[in-house]
Amino acid sequence: MPWINTYVKSDGTKVSGHLRLPPGARRETALLGLIVAGVFILGNSPTTAGADAEPGQGLPRPQPRSTSGRPIYPIKWPAWENQPTPRPEPTVSYPIVFPDTASGR
Repeated sequence: MPWINTYVKSDGTKVSGHLRLPPGARRETALLGLIVAGVFILGNSPTTAGADAEPGQGLPRPQPRSTSGRPIYPIKWPAWENQPTPRPEPTVSYPIVFPDTASGR
């Protein structure tokens, strides 16, 4: 978006400096604003505990507060306690063959 400096028209009218938007930019910006507002309004759905959680199970809450008024950490996640630790798997399942050094490279 170019900045147009202050200038005087041929009939003597003084025009102050302004931004020159490309054609259709105001309409596209308005549409983008409406889409973003719609995502924020419609996207605020209740959050669940995760993919492995039972249906209807909400987020875990902190333990009752201690005498100092702060929550007790760590927060326990019941759906994760009984899961085995994932094992690493190789990312490549085929042998990688390197060329001989006799090729001259």
